[in-house]
Amino acid sequence: MKNYFALVDKDPGSAFGIRFPDIPGCFSAADEAEDIVPNAVEALQLWAEDMPVPEPSSHEAILALPDTRSALAEGGYLVSVPLIDNDSAVVRANVTFERGVLRAIDAAARERGITRSAFLSSAARKEIEAKH
Repeated sequence: MKNYFALVDKDPGSAFGIRFPDIPGCFSAADEAEDIVPNAVEALQLWAEDMPVPEPSSHEAILALPDTRSALAEGGYLVSVPLIDNDSAVVRANVTFERGVLRAIDAAARERGITRSAFLSSAARKEIEAKH
């Protein structure tokens, strides 16, 4: 999995702006701080569906960019955004859980009207995105 740095900034009275120094033209916005990473993940995935994505630059390389330095000096900040491939091929995986945890997973999936696999996939995606 590749991780890209996104530059986040906010002017008074506006949404958070999200842009990727490695990928000019790939950008997003978020009204709330908690939506920054999910919106950035979505923008990155949508870009990758139609356009080639370069290798991610190192933190040092991103910090060396004049535009990044300027934005950081004005209060912007960087977040790491994972690129989770939109590879919709379904694969079978054998996993092991404690019985009580598996019961809880199944109960939570039933409450949401989804399968165990869909629940686990969604939970894993949220955990991966939240880690960045």
